[in-house]
Amino acid sequence: MRKFFKILRKSEKGATAIEYGLIAALIAVAVIGAMTTVGTNLKSTFDTIGTQLNTTATPPAA
Repeated sequence: MRKFFKILRKSEKGATAIEYGLIAALIAVAVIGAMTTVGTNLKSTFDTIGTQLNTTATPPAA
């Protein structure tokens, strides 16, 4: 039994996999945050352009 625990203590495969998983999760959170910000800014830009086009396209009142 002690030999088994010594082997487990020396093995770093699981620790490496966990580290890679944490790095991937951190990158995913950063990407989601960036895309959310870009999406909000892009929506605002398209809303502004749409408003300007509607104002320009509306014929003057007679």
